[in-house]
Amino acid sequence: MSAYTDQIRHDFKANDDIRDAGLTTPKDVIRYDDIPYGTDSPLQALDLYRPRALAGRALPVIVSIHGGGWVYGDKERYQYYCMGLAQRGFAVVNFSYRLAPEYKYPAGMEDTNAVFHWVFDNAAAYGLDTGHIFAVGDSAGAHMLAIYSCICSNPEYAKAYDFAPPVGFVPTAVALNCGAYIMGSERNALMAELLPGGGEAGEIALISPLAHMTADFPPTFVMTSNEDFLKPQAPVLAARLAELDVPFQYRYYGGKGVRLGHVFHCDMRSAQGALCNDEECDFFRRFL
Repeated sequence: MSAYTDQIRHDFKANDDIRDAGLTTPKDVIRYDDIPYGTDSPLQALDLYRPRALAGRALPVIVSIHGGGWVYGDKERYQYYCMGLAQRGFAVVNFSYRLAPEYKYPAGMEDTNAVFHWVFDNAAAYGLDTGHIFAVGDSAGAHMLAIYSCICSNPEYAKAYDFAPPVGFVPTAVALNCGAYIMGSERNALMAELLPGGGEAGEIALISPLAHMTADFPPTFVMTSNEDFLKPQAPVLAARLAELDVPFQYRYYGGKGVRLGHVFHCDMRSAQGALCNDEECDFFRRFL
């Protein structure tokens, strides 16, 4: 592991500790914790959250793919954000995946695929509506979700991988938040950590989602904010979706007197974060 990755893990953890200090599980949420979805425990484990008031009902699902530059994060860091989504009427799957550089690409994608299989395999036990499976991802997680959506919706691209999504599955709709979609030289340090070849041209092409999207890409909510360091990438993604005639909604949060940073929507104390999460869930409800 490089000093760069070590610094990311230290700094991101410090910020997340501050953000989530004092938060507890909401009383109106039922949670099922530490469920294995693979054999590499605790790295391959998930939590499932449901609104208590809707016990016994099969609910539409949101699968959350956490961010962290492909090298940081786990489900514990996203539990409060994901429970907030559950409070909006969804069953929410929050999972940890194997991180770089200890596990090179496509380990995290293999884990993401295993989680979607888990949803189908365990739908009856947990009351999951497999006809309406949505997904959210932010930062590196948005990149991973974009790639996975390409695998599900582009059969030619899917041939590049040794795993397969559930038969016929494409997410009903997705939300890509403060994401990384343009994989270039400015990300060389992280690419060296993520990719087996250190980020050679063929690898960068493989993980560049804009090149692999088709008209069958799922409907997409795209968002960024005025202090998001990745904000130039969101309108490029939106333009690509428009070019392909994929239904999408593009939102830019913040403005004069309102400074909103990268992945602000994960802050449960942020009014603008709550607005964003409301709007994403409203977008999903359009496809129920």
